[in-house]
Amino acid sequence: MVWIPAFAGMTLTFMDFQLKSSFKPTGDQPKAIKSLLKGFSAGLSEQVLLGVTGSGKTFTMANVIAHLNKPTLIVSHNKTLAAQLYQEFRDFFPKNAVSYFVSYYDYYQPEAYVPQSDTYIEKETEINEEIDKLRLAATTNLLTRRDTIIVASVSCIYNLGSPKEYGNFVLEMAVGMKVARESIFSRLLDLQYEKTNFEFTRGSFRVRGDIIDVFLAYEDSALRIAYENNTITGISRFDPITGKTTEELKVMVIYPAKHFMADPNKNKDVFNQIKEDLDKRVKELKMQGKLLEAHRLSQKVNYDLEMIQEIGYVNGIENYSRYFDGRKPGDSPYTLLDYFRHPYGKDWILMIDESHMSIPQIRGMYNGDRSRKQTLIDFGFRLPSALDNRPLTFTEFLVRQPQTLYVSATPSEYEIEKARSSVVIPTKVGIYPGSRVKPGMTVNPIAEQLIRPTGIVDPEIMIRPIEGQVIDLAREAILRKKKGERVLVTCLTKRMAEDLAEFLHEKKYMDLPEFKDVKKDEYPSVTYLHSDVLTLERSDILDELRGGKYDVLVGINLLREGLDLPEVSLVAILDADKEGFLRSQTSLVQTMGRAARHISGTVILYADIVTGSMERAIKEITRRRTIQLHYNRTHHITPVQVSKPIREKLIEHKPDENRPLVLALDTKKKVHYEKLLAIPTDSLTPKDTGRLIKKLEASMKDAATELNFELAATLRDKIRDIKFESNLVK
Repeated sequence: MVWIPAFAGMTLTFMDFQLKSSFKPTGDQPKAIKSLLKGFSAGLSEQVLLGVTGSGKTFTMANVIAHLNKPTLIVSHNKTLAAQLYQEFRDFFPKNAVSYFVSYYDYYQPEAYVPQSDTYIEKETEINEEIDKLRLAATTNLLTRRDTIIVASVSCIYNLGSPKEYGNFVLEMAVGMKVARESIFSRLLDLQYEKTNFEFTRGSFRVRGDIIDVFLAYEDSALRIAYENNTITGISRFDPITGKTTEELKVMVIYPAKHFMADPNKNKDVFNQIKEDLDKRVKELKMQGKLLEAHRLSQKVNYDLEMIQEIGYVNGIENYSRYFDGRKPGDSPYTLLDYFRHPYGKDWILMIDESHMSIPQIRGMYNGDRSRKQTLIDFGFRLPSALDNRPLTFTEFLVRQPQTLYVSATPSEYEIEKARSSVVIPTKVGIYPGSRVKPGMTVNPIAEQLIRPTGIVDPEIMIRPIEGQVIDLAREAILRKKKGERVLVTCLTKRMAEDLAEFLHEKKYMDLPEFKDVKKDEYPSVTYLHSDVLTLERSDILDELRGGKYDVLVGINLLREGLDLPEVSLVAILDADKEGFLRSQTSLVQTMGRAARHISGTVILYADIVTGSMERAIKEITRRRTIQLHYNRTHHITPVQVSKPIREKLIEHKPDENRPLVLALDTKKKVHYEKLLAIPTDSLTPKDTGRLIKKLEASMKDAATELNFELAATLRDKIRDIKFESNLVK
């Protein structure tokens, strides 16, 4: 194979962050921005932004980024909030590289083994191609542009492959470069692009005479490479749908279609090392009397090596990443954080949004992953090296932290204490470069942002008895519907959320005397939202609530969605006196804050007693409300209702046909697993067979989400049997 040389003119693009907004910092935003910039310029390692809901924390973060002018990673604890932040920062920095990095699985069942029943569950995934594209765009931006902001979920601490190897695997071209077209083909295949003669899809290339078309894996555009007599005569970018040329290029760099890459020049040594470790492990298993496990491991690893040799990739190649990365046993994996560290060292910024939720997630990822993999290793399904394909431990995460900003309306003691004990990064002159802070000046590492630019204050809080809470809620929802306002309701379980949504949407209370005068169009439309709802569908439901398709949204832990809904005037918390995570002080404060976007924001706590968490949460909300009211009186501010446009969808997708738009249309959705498995299929019509398959697939995903892999595997096998019997598969 002829290796294509790097183009000498390739450089990292340096561009300033350009904040675009029709607003200027108001309220206590200027004070918070000034405080944070002083802390960063003084070299403080960690700071906290304590900002109430609706105070413009995101705008403050954007101003800090624009002033610091450094690459920034923003970590969120869930995909929905990450998507919202991505859209906001994309609007704030339209000329800069704003990227989105979350797990690309719509459905993920990890490889697992259940020794009790000798059940092996093969890894099964449904990859969202659009999210995969955005992930690849994020790493590409980091290696090519300094003006990069990446909004990520906690998947940013998972093994991603070496940034050095990823950066080395490129195809660099320039007009006038002499190169054989076979070399281009070989290089594209090395980069995991697939050659196609028919369907031209993302991550593929096609050849038409003296033209090579490449559909980039990380963009919506494609490249057209023209050559003649082994010389590149033209490079252009075009729309793969219309075929219209959008840009003529002189130089172009194509990055890989996948993150995990295997360098063919290193494969021989790597394969030898894997085989040595395989032989050693097989001997260990045989000495323990585990002959079946030894045979199983030998077959599995040899098959994987053959696949990597043939096509450079295999499903599960990440389990061998330690060898290809050149890491030693136990060494930490390469993650998105290393893609920042590779070009920038510690000269970048980390912002952790909703830190009271995100930090515990980061801390807990490692142990859960290790437990599952250790079982696979013990029973001969994986080499011990699989343990090195893992998320970072919390200690490893801390080592990689640059200067960090924790952002939350309710920061935990961990963030507060870390900020208070924040150290100053030392330099040769003793003061951080570019510092506005003079020796002896004090820097407060905790910035409070309690005043909303709109003048809206924290909601009024009422406590009502649990008895009759559903009927009282229905009455309140009707009142809000008449005013064109929205309602959020939180309960304790998924089943309660679905049942309550059905009860309210079906108007099963309308025959009660107190509702006899309510007109038909005054009854609210209701839906639910919880973890079973697909990632991208959640954003659609929230947009539909804002747009008026729904008047009431019922959920469990709605604070985890990072809701920004100015139309919501009422937040109702059912069973508020049931102490626990969902009714802790932090959760209550966060949930009540969802009503703080509306000028008439109100919270109703349905409870028979006032718990300690309720008392502390009410006290904190009252403290903030008192400060806000005093500020408004002092500055003669009249609160103004928030009006916020509904953003275009992050990713266009087809709605899930299995989940009805309104819960009540499918009252038999929750059929018990055993009943589903027991349904005789030989007498079903083709239409009923299709319905059964959809129900089984939904149940399989539910079981996998609940980590019930054995049940998920049983349901999977049932689906395969039905499809085979019905001639739906060959």
